[in-house]
Amino acid sequence: MTSLRLPLALTAALLALGAVSAHAAPHGHSDFIADYDLDKDGKVTADEFKTVRGQRFAATDVDKDGQLSEAEYVGEYQGRLEAQLKASTESAERKAEERVRQIRQAHVRFGVLDRDKSGGISPAEYDASGQRSFAEQDGDGDGIITPGEKKKGD
Repeated sequence: MTSLRLPLALTAALLALGAVSAHAAPHGHSDFIADYDLDKDGKVTADEFKTVRGQRFAATDVDKDGQLSEAEYVGEYQGRLEAQLKASTESAERKAEERVRQIRQAHVRFGVLDRDKSGGISPAEYDASGQRSFAEQDGDGDGIITPGEKKKGD
């Protein structure tokens, strides 16, 4: 029985990660575009995306050691989450439940993104995650995300 706990826990964590990843970063085209469109032309180029991701990594790396600790990663996410919850019309109880669930999942995401299990997310690990996200949004593979563009697999 004990030998099944770790695989079951890992499976549950990965399933939960997939279920909440929409809150971790903007995954709908309109949210994604609003978040990464630097020149406000209604679309996001690969260069714009890379620039914003670089800025976010630098801002999140509070101690400037070149990697994101779990506290830095979760703390940055918590700031964005609090802004989303403040704007939400949900009840205080629902917001509290969402906060607990999302922060728990931020810790899970950190573990997934820290692929080499070094205790920190390196720029390469962070960039790889961003490249996957951009590629998912860029359904036609042209390097530009536009409104109405279907995500890969849609």
